[in-house]
Amino acid sequence: MAESRFVSDTARVPFVRAPRHDFPTDEVISASPRRRTLDRFWHNRSAVPGLALVILVVVIAMLAEVIAPHDPNQQFAGKRFAKPSAEFPLGTDALGRDMLSRLVYGARPSVGSAALATILIALIGVTLGSLAGYLGGWTDEVIMRVVEVLLALPSLLLALALVGVLGPSLENVILGAVLVWWAGYARLVRGLVLEVRERPFVQAAIGVGVQTPRIIFRHILPNILGPVIVLASLEMGTLILIIAGLNFLGLGVQPPTAEWGAMLNQGRPYFQLAPEQMLYPGLMITFTVLGFNLLGDGLRDVLDPRYTQ
Repeated sequence: MAESRFVSDTARVPFVRAPRHDFPTDEVISASPRRRTLDRFWHNRSAVPGLALVILVVVIAMLAEVIAPHDPNQQFAGKRFAKPSAEFPLGTDALGRDMLSRLVYGARPSVGSAALATILIALIGVTLGSLAGYLGGWTDEVIMRVVEVLLALPSLLLALALVGVLGPSLENVILGAVLVWWAGYARLVRGLVLEVRERPFVQAAIGVGVQTPRIIFRHILPNILGPVIVLASLEMGTLILIIAGLNFLGLGVQPPTAEWGAMLNQGRPYFQLAPEQMLYPGLMITFTVLGFNLLGDGLRDVLDPRYTQ
């Protein structure tokens, strides 16, 4: 009787499924930080539009021969300030040259020179900043005193003076920008290196006698690349403006080379007659700088260390 009552009581108890524990595999665990970073990037409202604008400008520059309908320096007789048409989608300039072709080809020196300058600036700034932060002592003192002098002077005026001394050319514009703008990278990297150098894994590497170059390139630099990438993407837009400004003043590319800043200068005398001569290159500069600024803001949010833990 007792046994039957026990069976009847237990029969009324609903069946409860044991909790299932799905432990992620090693592959999922190792890939999850990367996946989370990519997921944050593709859902960021600034990064995706910025990346789209940057890719569009880069594709235009790379495929200029395919996209441009005419030679950018070809002059069409009797076609000065021609209105937009099937032959000339954006019209022509004061010399009868196709505006669309010149805008497309102008992306190469405008964006390419800024990209080259950014790469050189980052290499110099990261190298000197890493040496200053890791070695310290007189190395740190010398490098940081130079950095302080450069940061105390107006960057644009200093670059303008250097290009004026070296002579007008696109190469000298890039060189002037590199000699001035590396200081900001060095100061940022030095601060990051000072913080990473005190971490246990770096101290352990120092304790076992790992050589300095290996510690810097293997253990320190990979941990500071995020802020450097963000700074480079933001400074890219600034360098495009600076280089375009120097070209506008006639210190960069020389006629008849197509470049957005130079095109602004060439269209300036005809602003009242044909304002589109300055409007088109100005819009190209604006959208390109906007793209890099949006991309930089998005990368700053995505690569924020608070989200990678």
